[in-house]
Amino acid sequence: MKAGLRYRAVIAMAGALLALAPCALRAQVASTRPVNADSLHRPRLFTRADPYILGAFLVGAAALRPFDSQIANEIREPEAQLNRTASHAAKTFNFLGSPGTLVAGVTMYGVGRIGHFDRVADLGLHSTEAIVVSSGITYVIKGLAGRERPSHAGVNDPDDFRFGGGFAKGSSSSFPSGHATAAFAMATVVTLETHRWWPKSTWFIAPVMFGGASMVGLARLYTNAHWASDVIMGAGIGTLTGLKVFRYNHVTSANNRANRWLLRAVPSVSPSIEGRGATLSWSFAAPR
Repeated sequence: MKAGLRYRAVIAMAGALLALAPCALRAQVASTRPVNADSLHRPRLFTRADPYILGAFLVGAAALRPFDSQIANEIREPEAQLNRTASHAAKTFNFLGSPGTLVAGVTMYGVGRIGHFDRVADLGLHSTEAIVVSSGITYVIKGLAGRERPSHAGVNDPDDFRFGGGFAKGSSSSFPSGHATAAFAMATVVTLETHRWWPKSTWFIAPVMFGGASMVGLARLYTNAHWASDVIMGAGIGTLTGLKVFRYNHVTSANNRANRWLLRAVPSVSPSIEGRGATLSWSFAAPR
């Protein structure tokens, strides 16, 4: 295959990812503004824009489905696979997708709590929540779809689906991409959280985060772990979950139990009167 065809396939794939997710964020940024606490109407978690956002990713995955085999073949060309730079980049972004995103989220939360950096702790907690929730959703869909990975089915057989086969041990867990799900869930939360306290940062935070998430998706294609439509659907699940986690924590239920316990509670350790051991207690700050 000509190199030009391969590069066009990669550019088209990255372009689709970079276009769909930020558009979804723009569609809901206005609806994520907190409302007056005295308002008679509690804002809903799900909005009218949600079906359109999910629909856009479904259409994107469906549109790429006929080209899954062609894209897989082009990326598997020896010229691309023997490129050391591409190979090292793929390894790096595969790690960043998983477990890198989860490690980053937990680390930010820990550093924020220990160092009393409230915004960092907030960012870490909600990123981790989005990754965990979206991963759970992806696990269920993977199990039901039972799509064979291109590394096992072969790059010319993208239609190898076995309903329920993804729950068994094996390689029938290709659709959707869990790495892409986690990367886009984190990118969404980080972009929205930073926009909340520093709106001008979005113009460079969003490209960095979603650019990195798109590279995670491309790395999954490069290593023959997923089809292109797997990556698009994973990006959609991650983006929509990130939107809902952010909205839940800052719009519909800002004073939820997880926020009170994990962000506002102040741990303290005090020795016992007899001098034997210590007591761990938690005190809660007033709701903000």
